[in-house]
Amino acid sequence: GITVLGDKVYQLTWTNNKVHVYDLQGKHLKDMRYVGEGWGLTSDGESLYMSNGTTDIYKVNPETFKREGKITVTLRGEAVNFINELEWIDGKIWANVYTSDEIVIINPKDGKLEGVIDCRGLLPKQLRTPDTDVLNGIAYNDKDGKIYLTGKNWPKMYKIELVKR
Repeated sequence: GITVLGDKVYQLTWTNNKVHVYDLQGKHLKDMRYVGEGWGLTSDGESLYMSNGTTDIYKVNPETFKREGKITVTLRGEAVNFINELEWIDGKIWANVYTSDEIVIINPKDGKLEGVIDCRGLLPKQLRTPDTDVLNGIAYNDKDGKIYLTGKNWPKMYKIELVKR
């Protein structure tokens, strides 16, 4: 997980329990420790939000990286596990569900799912190789509203538009 907040870039390590902090030019500023694994990271412009592959997203203080709150992600009252990559889009947290082809849209106030995006078939079979892995990259350009998706070892990135069914 990686995100920008203000004039700093925050980069999680998956299993080393460290977040690296850089300035916008890439100069390393400091490292901070955290508990558990680091899977996804995003920001609402004030705080950081971190996932660890469970049903929970933690609100994290950007100066200390201490947890300040927890959101349990649910769909119809049932917890949703394997919350992975995170992106803040229009006041909601978008997350991929690890090992699935779904992106979920989460209300950060109560953790309830407000939408599910079906990404089956996004990467065509002819572009898959033995090294191709799961969907897990979400990027948002807040200047033009464009949303991009990719995955581990995917040869392409896709600009998407949502179509309601």
